[in-house]
Amino acid sequence: MSSDRPGGPAGVVPGDDHEDDASVTHEATGRGSRRARRDKPAKKGSLLRELPVLLLIAFVLALVVKTFFVQAFFIPSGSMEQTLHGCTGCTGDRVLVNKVPYWFGEPEPGDIVVFKGPDTWTPEVSVAEPSNWFTGAALWLGRAVGVAPPSEDDFVKRVVAVEGQTVQCCDQEGRVTVDDEPVDEPYIFENNPMESRTFGPVTVPEGRLWVMGDHRSASADSRSHVSDRYGGTIAVDDVIGKASVIVWPISRFGLLDDPDIQAAALAPSELTASRVTAAAVTPWAIGLVGAVPITAWLRQRRSAED
Repeated sequence: MSSDRPGGPAGVVPGDDHEDDASVTHEATGRGSRRARRDKPAKKGSLLRELPVLLLIAFVLALVVKTFFVQAFFIPSGSMEQTLHGCTGCTGDRVLVNKVPYWFGEPEPGDIVVFKGPDTWTPEVSVAEPSNWFTGAALWLGRAVGVAPPSEDDFVKRVVAVEGQTVQCCDQEGRVTVDDEPVDEPYIFENNPMESRTFGPVTVPEGRLWVMGDHRSASADSRSHVSDRYGGTIAVDDVIGKASVIVWPISRFGLLDDPDIQAAALAPSELTASRVTAAAVTPWAIGLVGAVPITAWLRQRRSAED
């Protein structure tokens, strides 16, 4: 039987396939547009729901890092000039204080340490404490990133003698001695006049440190508190960490030196062992361990996006 329409079998009209394809394409495009419109608000709502969680995670991580690993400090006084700037009229240094080195060891002579001063020490700076929770939180955050002055009982000094050692001043050349050996202190800035340098002898008790400022004539350190019940010393347990890096201003960026100031008093084997310790290796080990899961997560995320 012949077709009712020319050009093909019965019921088939030339061009119908194209019309059907166009109809399907248009319908699919419409569905895609509607789906895109539905997905966009969903993604935005999802981000808003996740934002508080992300902020909480960031806060917790910042707190963990500040408590256990590293903390930024602002240097408000000139007692460590010129190693650390805190002089009147200059830009105070911001330093990173590394807490990891003292997980497995104790401060050594030559280390620059930040510590909580004993209750017998007079603050070197005056800091107005916050009057409400908002300003308190802002001050805490500022101290965490090193842009706000530290607490009044936070000090930064250099370790000169440790437990069991006897420290005093002076030898014939006006130098501080530890166990009757002169200490090599190339970092001293503006020392006291020779006639006013005398102190000691003081034997440092167990678990305590004798500390002094590099700006020797402008530092209220262990020498100024030698008559208190601690003999001028501070507790190892009150040490917050080791000042390791100047991070601001950029012009002064660099590592802080911790010279072997008692090198003359140590045997060669003791000198070598004192600097090759687990504390020196630990920060790098922690960095490598922490990098593994982060790298794996980033790789997994890239694969999912592809």
